[in-house]
Amino acid sequence: MTIKNLCTIADVADLEPGLREIRQHLHQNPELSNEEAKTAELVAKKLHELGFEVTTGVGGYGVVGSLKVGNGTRSIGIRADMDALPILEQTGLAYASNVSGKMHACGHDGHTTMLLGAAAQLARSRNFSGTVHLFFQPAEEIGFNSGAERMLAEGLFDRFPCDAVFGLHNHPGYPVGKMMFRTGAFMAACDTVNVTIHGKGGHAARPHMTVDPILVASSLVVALQSIISRNIDPNETAVITIGSLHSGFAANVIPDSARLEMSVRSFDTGVRKILEDRIKALIASHAEGYGARAEIDYVPGYPVLVNHQKETEFATQVAQELLGEENVVPDLPPISGSEDFAYFLQQKPGCFLRMGNGDSAVLHNPAYNFNDESLPFGVAYWTRLVERYLAD
Repeated sequence: MTIKNLCTIADVADLEPGLREIRQHLHQNPELSNEEAKTAELVAKKLHELGFEVTTGVGGYGVVGSLKVGNGTRSIGIRADMDALPILEQTGLAYASNVSGKMHACGHDGHTTMLLGAAAQLARSRNFSGTVHLFFQPAEEIGFNSGAERMLAEGLFDRFPCDAVFGLHNHPGYPVGKMMFRTGAFMAACDTVNVTIHGKGGHAARPHMTVDPILVASSLVVALQSIISRNIDPNETAVITIGSLHSGFAANVIPDSARLEMSVRSFDTGVRKILEDRIKALIASHAEGYGARAEIDYVPGYPVLVNHQKETEFATQVAQELLGEENVVPDLPPISGSEDFAYFLQQKPGCFLRMGNGDSAVLHNPAYNFNDESLPFGVAYWTRLVERYLAD
């Protein structure tokens, strides 16, 4: 068949009020990684109502909606993440989180809603020939042993074959209605390092009788940055961020230990290995130099997300058709954030893209909110992508 009347933003305008209601409901009822029971239940119910074949419990709370139309033999997968973050919301919205200390601070409520909107449009227009699988994934934010890893370990692509897979993330700072792409390495690998410095506690007035772990940890925070400036090629990108440092409980007590937690980002496997080797060696020798001992737990996280050229060019072209070339950035600089969709792209060709969220707070910020003005753009884009990919 030849696909005609490809989806436009006007075609999905009537869906927008209902989608806003779903998105704001999800925002009001956030669930953390591996806790997405109610979100998954809502997704499965909506897909059932639309006539999709629905599979639940994939990789935890993962939900897959499948729809076959016509005689086409090709298949496509599109993924949305569902989990929230352990952040206390500070938006002041009428639909702010009902759960203290949990909020959708990364926009996964919007990602899920847009894919449900695309499901609705695809089900009613049926303007394609082949099979579309919609993957609603849990536990993207967890950093390791993620929802993507578990879904794949349970044979996701054997059970739901795909010729290509696609996903997106909202992007604060770019206008609503813009989409951004990049071929090749697009988002960073991310490893987590947990370090415990074991010293010797004692009285604050007698530091010479102790080995102060706070002093060791504090100097280590600065020393670790020398790895970036002196061990990594200036033409490469790498980040070491110490996001947590905890020790002690009283001003007049030198504690026995201090704990640091850090995030390590890179775009190259060689650089990633250098970072691991140097971080371990520097921490151990640094602590020893103060008479302390370091216990290091180096946890490998998500790999570099690498977009495939053919699929990225195709996805970019679809965006240009839908939005106009002036609203498409074909070569966005690499992003130091990480994304477990990288595991999908290790097994199947595909593309992960970004879409503007307007002038919102940054991701993972207590003031962040997904921009509902983006909903029809995402719905129309996913629908048109499927129509174009599954055209004979």
